[in-house]
Amino acid sequence: MSPSSNPVAVNAPPAGKPLVTPRQLTLIFVVALALAWGFLPEFTVSVLSNIGLYALVAAGLVMLTGVGGMTSFGQAAFVGMGAYATAWICTSPTAAAWLGGAVSPALLPWAGLLLGLAFTFALAWVLGAVTLKLQGHYLPLCTIAWGLSLYFLFGNMEFLGGQTGITGVPPLVVAGVSLATPRALGVVIWAVLLLALWAMHNLLDSREGRAIRALKGGRLMAESMGVDTARHRIKLFVLAALLAAVSGWLYAHLQRFVNPTPFNLNIGIELLFMAVVGGAGHLWGAVLGAALITLLKEKLQDVLPALLGTSGNFEVIVFGLLMLFVLQRFADGLWPTLSRLASRWVRNEAPKAAPAASKAAPAQLAQRTLPASGELLLEASDVSKRFGGLVANNAISMTLKAGEIHALIGPNGAGKSTFFNMISGVDDPTSGVVRLSGQSMATKPSRAFAALGLGRTFQHVRLLGQRSVVENVALGAHLRARRGWLAAMLRLDRAEEAALMAEARRQIERCGLGAHADTPAASLSLGQQRVVEIARALAGQPSVLLLDEPAAGLRHLEKRALSVLLSQLRAEGLGILVVEHDMEFVMNLADRITVLEFGTVIATGTPAEVQANPRVLEAYLGGADDELLEDAR
Repeated sequence: MSPSSNPVAVNAPPAGKPLVTPRQLTLIFVVALALAWGFLPEFTVSVLSNIGLYALVAAGLVMLTGVGGMTSFGQAAFVGMGAYATAWICTSPTAAAWLGGAVSPALLPWAGLLLGLAFTFALAWVLGAVTLKLQGHYLPLCTIAWGLSLYFLFGNMEFLGGQTGITGVPPLVVAGVSLATPRALGVVIWAVLLLALWAMHNLLDSREGRAIRALKGGRLMAESMGVDTARHRIKLFVLAALLAAVSGWLYAHLQRFVNPTPFNLNIGIELLFMAVVGGAGHLWGAVLGAALITLLKEKLQDVLPALLGTSGNFEVIVFGLLMLFVLQRFADGLWPTLSRLASRWVRNEAPKAAPAASKAAPAQLAQRTLPASGELLLEASDVSKRFGGLVANNAISMTLKAGEIHALIGPNGAGKSTFFNMISGVDDPTSGVVRLSGQSMATKPSRAFAALGLGRTFQHVRLLGQRSVVENVALGAHLRARRGWLAAMLRLDRAEEAALMAEARRQIERCGLGAHADTPAASLSLGQQRVVEIARALAGQPSVLLLDEPAAGLRHLEKRALSVLLSQLRAEGLGILVVEHDMEFVMNLADRITVLEFGTVIATGTPAEVQANPRVLEAYLGGADDELLEDAR
């Protein structure tokens, strides 16, 4: 098991039962497979080699579908890209003429690998740029469309052999050793698979991995943390395609011939079955799903025709029933259930505390110089928002300065959330101008606001519920680090990652949730989750902090602690804009207050001026509840 499988920890392990960590169990599995490989029957080796090839593609689908939230039925076409590229370059006289004898025959397969990866990268980037703009059922339908197109393209191009395909694909040769048999090449297949799983686990355990996890259901939040979600979706799509192409390359040299049949839509559906049945959110679920579907297919192709007295692809019916059963009983796939069963013998590794040397690590992160007190940070000038004939905000003007807390209040439906979204880049105003740090932010996305020092929370809490508090908070510091995907896969980002986690823990401690740093965010109360959002915003070292109902769900003492924290942030020079319904909290904290009614500003001033404003009493409190404001004085 991999640490990414997140099996349930055991508090009281049964006496006499040896306990191992997921890392140790993975090592045991690898060693056992290596020791047994030379003694396994040829048929078993062939089946295991096929499982490795399928698992490589399914692992890409786990990243794409289970983690990234994008469904693709067309991965088999990318497998075909890798297979046909190497088959063509190794057998075509045209390819030989192009190469002009510059590449020896033993190196032709490696030239085929480079060609397949290059073509797959270019095609996947183009397809991803077009396909991933679609939402809902349109996205999987589009993957079916281009998957079918590529399949028919393979079968109708004469230089690729048409439906007959390409024969005579040479074996791989490594250091003069021919890998012509499944037993020899199977070692390479499983080595590539294990290296890919290791690299993807490293990727998920990084700054970029947190951004990837946010793509599924948290894109608005991720953009507000500075993540370019559209680019990350395309990169994830390309990664899954490249893994499929590598699988196709290995497949071509294992089978020694290529034709279109293994790359049709049915195989694409089977590959998706493998990822979902095994556990679409777990890397090792790809291996489990590939093993289960492959072994079932081998058995059912023999058993079902004998039982039914006729031949046919009856295993597809069984796979459909299996999918229904798994989705009904094991919505997250079989791997989480297997992890729970194994939890009697497998213990989670304790979260690693930041080493002493890393106390200075936050200095490696990008640092922002806070503006001088009183400096204008955020300005909205005559900002309006119309939805057809509905005017949600009408010519609202407001400013926020460094070192002040400005509250935005108003009854439900007053347009506070709409205005909040416009000044944070979620929505563009219909008219008017929003300036942040003196720059016009017209048409700029929310990540551009984050890059200029704006941090925010949300009215409806947006967290990665199954991830720990410290991981959620570290996402807020995304723009303060620079290491990319390749560095994360090779674990070259560990110093930067230590700095990010140290900063996240510092903000969690600052917000009073240190005891919950390694707790899944979804297990906290609503009030605590709101505090986690504040810590996440602070991890980005903002100069402007927008808080949407931060006191909602907090108990009295928690509100007092929040008030103290916000006062401290104000003293440090942050400009804080608060939307809140708790009048006592607002009146005791804010320096200035802006009141909205039906999308229009009806009052602006100090708390005392607002409380004395008759229009506010009439519009906001109905005139009869002015004692409530008196009590807040």
